[in-house]
Amino acid sequence: MRPILMKGHERPLTFLKYNRDGDLLFSCAKDHTPTVWFADNGERLGTYRGHNGAVWTCDVSRDSMRLITGSADQTVKLWNVQKGTQLYTFNFGSPARSVEFAIGDKLAVITTDPFMELTSAIHVKRIAGDSTEQTEESVLVIKGPQGRINRAVWGPLNRTIISAGEDAVIRIWDSETGKLLKESDKESGHKKTITSLTKAADGSHFLSGSLDKSAKLWDTRTLTLIKTYSTERPVNAVAMSPLLDHVSMQ
Repeated sequence: MRPILMKGHERPLTFLKYNRDGDLLFSCAKDHTPTVWFADNGERLGTYRGHNGAVWTCDVSRDSMRLITGSADQTVKLWNVQKGTQLYTFNFGSPARSVEFAIGDKLAVITTDPFMELTSAIHVKRIAGDSTEQTEESVLVIKGPQGRINRAVWGPLNRTIISAGEDAVIRIWDSETGKLLKESDKESGHKKTITSLTKAADGSHFLSGSLDKSAKLWDTRTLTLIKTYSTERPVNAVAMSPLLDHVSMQ
């Protein structure tokens, strides 16, 4: 297969996300402008203009109709994928680092960085079916640990939230009450900042990547370590194949 070179961003890339069907690729960068591409030929379809800072993260709804983006400008924005128009802006007091739609796309989990007197936090927002009915209100806010939370993802059936970041600890939270349910063991867990977190297609396990030059595969329900993949360099990003028993690390 011949590699496709996609040129369009003016600053370094920060995040990539395929839609569920695999025909669209969304890219985020420090140039403030998320972009969507045809995955099969690399053609740029359009951009999403409105952020005033680096865009750190994005996710796309199951039906590929909505995009959610998180930025250093202290906002998270909802977009119409086809039209490129802004549907809603959530405002925070600190940069937004991570976003993910829940199964069903009716909730989103957002993490915000520590900033000034604010600690890191995990926010759950209800996503309205009609954007004119969207509100700023959080369903749940979890005060995070010391340091930045680099990633938070939904657990099985949206019942839990899995988070990880600078303190090298993976945590599983109850998504209704915000109660801390489990923490990764210090012996088997990462020793340095966790940079990335990604789930298997069926949600049964997930992969974490760290600056400690390793990636680790975990059971989602029990937080039991399944396998450690050691590398020669710090791991900045991890991915899991939805089709094969393959993992990739960058």
